[in-house]
Amino acid sequence: MAISDGQFRLGVVGAAIMLVLVMTFMRFCGSVTIPPKPAPPRPTGSQSQLLTKGAATPAVYQEFLQRDAVAAGVRTPSIAEMSRKLVYRGDDARRVLEVGEPAIEVAGVKLRVARDGNTFVLDITNVTTSDLAYSVLSSPTPNNSGCMSAQPVLFNAMVIEKGGTVRRVECIWRTGMALAITSVQTLEVSPLSAYYLSTLPPRTVGVEDRLARGHQAPETSEKCSSVVSQAVRSGLEQGQIGWRDLVDFYARHRCQTYRFPASYRSFKADAERPIPDTAAGM
Repeated sequence: MAISDGQFRLGVVGAAIMLVLVMTFMRFCGSVTIPPKPAPPRPTGSQSQLLTKGAATPAVYQEFLQRDAVAAGVRTPSIAEMSRKLVYRGDDARRVLEVGEPAIEVAGVKLRVARDGNTFVLDITNVTTSDLAYSVLSSPTPNNSGCMSAQPVLFNAMVIEKGGTVRRVECIWRTGMALAITSVQTLEVSPLSAYYLSTLPPRTVGVEDRLARGHQAPETSEKCSSVVSQAVRSGLEQGQIGWRDLVDFYARHRCQTYRFPASYRSFKADAERPIPDTAAGM
């Protein structure tokens, strides 16, 4: 059957309209919606918890040892070396030192008092063959009133190098003054441990402000916090945590990264437990 011109034109127009409709639909309605890519899983925990998780690995700990040894200018120790028991000496006998008397030797150090201008000072000499972390508890007598007004001299309040001597200001000088020594404790430490302890604020291990204010720490771009947790403070007050425990920990752990766990106690044997020690409390 023949198609008339009118029918042909109507067919062409209809096809054109259908083509326009299809193209319009494809442009505005026909695009395929692709669901957004799911976000990658994120590690859980606070920033400090995540830092602790990473720093707890032996590989990261070893990297810290290498980097810190370079900063300190000393040989990099192995993890096994950092896990050794530290030689400890302690003496709680009360002694009274007076100006002009010879030095006394106790727990690896020699002690002698002197007058230096208008200040009363204590000289502490390391007589061991190793760098020495030390604690000398003292009290000027007959009283220590006004001692905080004495001008401190800069010294290392944490460590005495092998064969070295530190001089610390005890109080302003008054005629007849003496110094009561009530406790002396020392730990032999490696060169890197000596560096670690020297960067630590002395108040962190219980050194009183009268003496801690003169501490001169090594220059470092990373500072250590002097904040002590309530659990550790309570342990110190109750005698459950001692100077030896705190120093033993920070001799093995950089204070910029690791915080003392309240459950930590000083090593009594080589490799007594793994380090770094990041037990609960960090």
